[in-house]
Amino acid sequence: MSCITGFWWRLARYPVRQWQAHLAGLVLLVCAPPGYSLEPVFRVQERPISGRLAPEALPPSFYDFKPEEYWAEPRDSYWVNFSNWVLRQERTQGARVESLGQWADRTLSGATHNLPNNRSYLRLGFATESEYGKLAQFEPEARFRLDIPTTRRKLRLVIESESEELIPLEERQRYRQLTEPDRTDTQATGALRYLSQVGDAINLSNDIGARLRFPPDAFWRATAEKRWRPGEDWVLNAQQRVYYYHQDGWGARTWFGAGRPVGNGWDIRLSSELEWIHRERKFVAAQIFSTYKRLNNRSTISPRVGVLGESQPSWRTTSAFADLTWRYRLYGNWLFAELIPAVRFPREESFKDRVSVVFRIEMFFSGNIEAPY
Repeated sequence: MSCITGFWWRLARYPVRQWQAHLAGLVLLVCAPPGYSLEPVFRVQERPISGRLAPEALPPSFYDFKPEEYWAEPRDSYWVNFSNWVLRQERTQGARVESLGQWADRTLSGATHNLPNNRSYLRLGFATESEYGKLAQFEPEARFRLDIPTTRRKLRLVIESESEELIPLEERQRYRQLTEPDRTDTQATGALRYLSQVGDAINLSNDIGARLRFPPDAFWRATAEKRWRPGEDWVLNAQQRVYYYHQDGWGARTWFGAGRPVGNGWDIRLSSELEWIHRERKFVAAQIFSTYKRLNNRSTISPRVGVLGESQPSWRTTSAFADLTWRYRLYGNWLFAELIPAVRFPREESFKDRVSVVFRIEMFFSGNIEAPY
């Protein structure tokens, strides 16, 4: 009797949930048919993602501030106010750029729905260049493109902030090394672009338009592109372009590029370009060797070496350069910073070295954000 009383006394001391669990187990044990054995049943309940990623659930090493500051209000500062303003601009202007392209697409095509693959963008930035320790002021930069597909998909309206064909070859190759005062002003262009194909591999485009100035400068250009893989590693690209500007005359250029991975996250890229400038009756050429590596999900690095030349008065080297571009994604996929140290050896200065460092902050507004480079 005392044994039974002690058993019930110990059972009463358990919490209600544990007492119920023990009683249920006893009932199952008594009522189980002969020959059957009871196996334990476990129920695994995972914590929701929101609980596992809650600030108080993350390890202390994740933070660089104290636990009691998890929910502290941010302190007002110039940097915080400026960064908040930049974030608001991306959310506002990105949607406006996309809406403008969609509105123009529907208006020109007469369709009620716009097509996808709208590649309109607005690129704004500030850059400064330092040569031999002389720090220049930050210069504003702006580039835009309004690329409007129509319902037939083969005809597009393209409005761009500059004419790529009228930028000298050396400047195109060193474009990121330069700030706005050192670049050629070519004026904006507007053109109707017709897309077609030759077979399954060669893409053709024909543009008819004008430089948006007074008086307008009409132009025509045709571009053929091909991309193929001769093996598992190599990727080859070729482009041929012919153009005519009413005031600047004819021109043509051939570009060929090849690239492949070489291990440890590095890619190598080789490119050759030859351009005929009809008004000067000469060829200009460029040979570029570059490597590329993505250091992490925010930054990339790209060292380059290049040699440029011309055919008049005879084939000769006009300059050589080397640079290194470190690009860092500051926020999202639209706010970037660049640091570009470079050295150049121009013929007009007897191949003496010219060292420069460019620092740039750039915002990329687009409804369909892709990597700008």
